[in-house]
Amino acid sequence: MSENHYAEFSECSMKPQDVLEYVSGPMPVPAEGEVLIRMKAAPINPADINFVQGVYGVKPVLPHSRAGLEGCGMVQESRAEGFRKDDEVILLRGVGSWSEYVAVPAVNVMKLPVKVDPVQAAMLKVNPLTALRMLEGFVSLTPGDWVVQNASNSGVGRCIIQLAREMGVKTVNFVRRPDELRDELTALGADLVVGEDDEDVVKNTLARLDGKRPVLASNAVGGESALRLMDMLAPGGSMVTYGAMSRKSIKVPNGFLIFKGIKLEGLWVTQWLKNAPVPEIEAAYDKLARLMADGRLKQAVDTVYPLSDVRRAVEKAQEEFRSGKVVLSMERA
Repeated sequence: MSENHYAEFSECSMKPQDVLEYVSGPMPVPAEGEVLIRMKAAPINPADINFVQGVYGVKPVLPHSRAGLEGCGMVQESRAEGFRKDDEVILLRGVGSWSEYVAVPAVNVMKLPVKVDPVQAAMLKVNPLTALRMLEGFVSLTPGDWVVQNASNSGVGRCIIQLAREMGVKTVNFVRRPDELRDELTALGADLVVGEDDEDVVKNTLARLDGKRPVLASNAVGGESALRLMDMLAPGGSMVTYGAMSRKSIKVPNGFLIFKGIKLEGLWVTQWLKNAPVPEIEAAYDKLARLMADGRLKQAVDTVYPLSDVRRAVEKAQEEFRSGKVVLSMERA
């Protein structure tokens, strides 16, 4: 094949579906130290939307910026040590995964240690790693500890529930539609699923924890939702923020800092991947890939679209109520 198809944009817009184009170009040729990957699938994450909007931490280089920050594929050609044809890999760094073929430096790729369903493997980089770092990177959790989170029905939230279950850690999960989501999240391993806007939600939830308080809070929302998480925390507990879905700032009451001694930290896995030692990155993904292969870690999928329908897929990914992630498939016509 001498032609490659991919998604690109030449201007940023708060409506990414209006500026993304499905275009064709020459087949990329790997340089020394690179691998040519035939992409299989790539999810559409909030970060992908923000990237096209121009409001993400990584900025596009315009015009003709490729889209897509995550995905999986198979090595088509290798000019790098340690990789060979047909190795199944995920992309760890860089942009442009919404493409049939990409040529990337081998240091930006990780070989999967086990065979994983391509749609699930495509979502391995961001959400599962964010959840793992949340649970392992800030507080030394032990079985029986409680963690509280908002946006519990999100991709990261569902991963936190499943990984916490593996650790013997209990979760309080704030959601906006508790009656609709309770059975589904409980089946994943959630201990408590609570309506975030319920009256006296903090007081009533704490009453169900037998005198214990969460030692870790995972915040993806900000605003009043983050305030509830801080109120739930045990003295000396930590709230770690990895998202700002409400687009509202976090306002911290002085007493939470002075008298409770809570800690506020942030998590961006893109930065962690830049700085962490390679063996630590490999160990994290080895653990996650094996859990995924065993069916003990799974991300919900709403719809799989062919790459050629990228505009419709991006529009779907921005709908407020979905049953899971929207994924682009490079193996569908």
